[in-house]
Amino acid sequence: MDKNPYDQFLKECPELARKFDELVDAQRAMPGLDPKMKQLINIAIQTANRNPRGVYFHARKVGAKREEVVGAVSMNLHLSGLATVLDSLPAAIEGYEQME
Repeated sequence: MDKNPYDQFLKECPELARKFDELVDAQRAMPGLDPKMKQLINIAIQTANRNPRGVYFHARKVGAKREEVVGAVSMNLHLSGLATVLDSLPAAIEGYEQME
């Protein structure tokens, strides 16, 4: 996967990036779901949004089994279609393998 464009965002918009990070921290701190489940949900959402980079990023952090990561992507098959799953599955597997 290419260089993380978030680094460019941090460089060009440091205050906005700081506020965004605060929002993400607040979401992570919400009770009700464990961290692994939150990451799997993020993988499914990033897949639905056709954002393989986001899938890759969250797959690297998930701490789940390979089949759980693949399952989070493939949940989109009947909702978003085969092309959406095919766009994100390679990124999910690559990210997962980076985690190992």
